[in-house]
Amino acid sequence: MDVTDSVRNRILELCKETGYTINGVAESSGVNQSTVRNFLNKRNNTIGIITLKIICDGLDISVAEFFNQAKFKGEC
Repeated sequence: MDVTDSVRNRILELCKETGYTINGVAESSGVNQSTVRNFLNKRNNTIGIITLKIICDGLDISVAEFFNQAKFKGEC
């Protein structure tokens, strides 16, 4: 699994943990729904760090918390 897929999976994990839908994440963060959906549905293979920071803010976590997973630390 590459970093892009790991970021996608982390966003989806956070949706499950918080009870947000994909649209709910977009709404809570103020990011266009199409931006979030296109990234998660692999229509777009990049997400900017600023966009990711805004999504994290909408999920009420820090970027450090977002990346504080074994998959981002090379532990898996």
